[in-house]
Amino acid sequence: MRKTLNILSNSLRLTLQELKVNKLRTALSLTGVAFGIFCIIGVLATVGSLERNIQQEVSSLGSNTIYIDKWEYSGGPDMPFWKYRARPVMKYPEMDQIKQRSTLAADVAYLMQTADNIGYKDYLVQNVSLYGIVEAQTNIQPLTFEAGRYLSAAEFNSGSPVGLMGFDNAEQLYGSAERAIGKQFEIKGKQVTIVGVIKKEGKNFVGWNYDNCVMLPYKFCKQIVEEDNSNPIIIVKGRDNVSTEALVSELRGIMRQVRKLSPMQEDNFSLNSVEAFSKAINQLFGTVNIVGGVIGVISLIVGMFGIANIMFVTVKERTSVIGLKKAIGAKKSSILFEFLMEAAILCLLGGAFGLLFVYILSLILSAMDFPVYISIPLLISTVIICLVVGVLAGIFPASRAAKMDPVVAIRSK
Repeated sequence: MRKTLNILSNSLRLTLQELKVNKLRTALSLTGVAFGIFCIIGVLATVGSLERNIQQEVSSLGSNTIYIDKWEYSGGPDMPFWKYRARPVMKYPEMDQIKQRSTLAADVAYLMQTADNIGYKDYLVQNVSLYGIVEAQTNIQPLTFEAGRYLSAAEFNSGSPVGLMGFDNAEQLYGSAERAIGKQFEIKGKQVTIVGVIKKEGKNFVGWNYDNCVMLPYKFCKQIVEEDNSNPIIIVKGRDNVSTEALVSELRGIMRQVRKLSPMQEDNFSLNSVEAFSKAINQLFGTVNIVGGVIGVISLIVGMFGIANIMFVTVKERTSVIGLKKAIGAKKSSILFEFLMEAAILCLLGGAFGLLFVYILSLILSAMDFPVYISIPLLISTVIICLVVGVLAGIFPASRAAKMDPVVAIRSK
C-alpha cells in the first residue's frame, strides 16, 4: 500500500512537472479530453434535466389519462393535415354519454381552450390562455392555489361570471395574488369576479399554461366564446388498476357508437394517451443522449491519442531514468503502473476542466430559469471515463517503458 502511494505521489509530481515543461502540448491534449467530458456530461446533464422537467409536466396532465380530440398529438405522416382538420370537434353531450356508458372511467371532463385579452381598469393583458372547464377538471388535474378557492358546484351549474386566474396575470393586474381575490376583470365585454389564484408553476414545455391563464365555468365560457372554434377536448381518467390499453379500447368503442360510425368507417377522433406521450419523450431523449454521447466519444478518442502521444514522448525523454530504476531492482509492473497512473492523472485533469465547463453551463442555464442538475452518478461516471481513457491512452507507452532493457536504456541519451 505504501509502495502504491509512493508511485501515485511520484506520478502526480511528474505529471505536474510535464504540465510546466510542455504547457502547449499538454494543454492541447487536455483540451480533447475536457471537450469530450463536456459533451458527454454536459449533454447528459442538460438533456436529463430537460427530460425530467418535461416528464414532471406530462405527469401533471394526469396519470392513466386519455385526451379525446380530433388531433393526433403524436403526429405522423400516415394521415394528412387536412384530414385531421376536417374531423368534427368534440361536443359537450359526448362527455355525458361517455360518463353513462363507460365502466372503466373514474372521471370525465370537457375543456374549451383558446386565447384572448383581459383588462382591469386601464391595464390590459394580451393573449391570455382561456380555459372553459367543468367541475371534474380538478379531479383529473389537481390545482394548487396561492390564494382563494376552486369554483363551487353551484357556480358551475349556474354558469356564474366567476373565474380562476394564473399567478402572473394576477400580479400584473393587481400587484399580488391576495389582492386579486374578489376583484373583477373584463373579457369580451363581461365582468368576471376572481375567486382563486393558481399557485405559480414557472415555465413549462408541456401541458397547461397555468401562470398565464384564466379558467371560467364551461356554461359561462360558451356565452362569450364560440365553442366549436375553441379546440374543445374530452379528458378521461381511468379507474385505479385499469390499464391504459383497456381504457383506450373501451373509449374507442364508445366514441364509435356515439358518433354512429359503421364498421367500415375509420375513426374521426383520436385517443391520446399521456402514458404513450411519456414513452415517446423517453425515446426522443434517448436518441439525443446517444448523439451527444457519440460526439463526446469522438472527442475523447482525439484526446486519448493526444495523451498517448505525450506519454510516448515522456517515455523517450525518461529512457535513461527508466534504465536506472530497472537496474536497481524496479519491476516491470512498477514501471507500467507508474506511467499508467501518469496518463490517468492527465485524463482526470482534463475531466476536471470538462466538469468546470459543465458547471458554468449549468449556472448560465439556471439563470435563464432552466435548472440543470449534475447528479452524483454523473460525477462518478466522469471519474470512471477518465480513468478508462487514461489507461487506454497510456497502455502502449507504459508497456514500451516496462519492456526496456536496463543496459540499453541507461546508455541512451
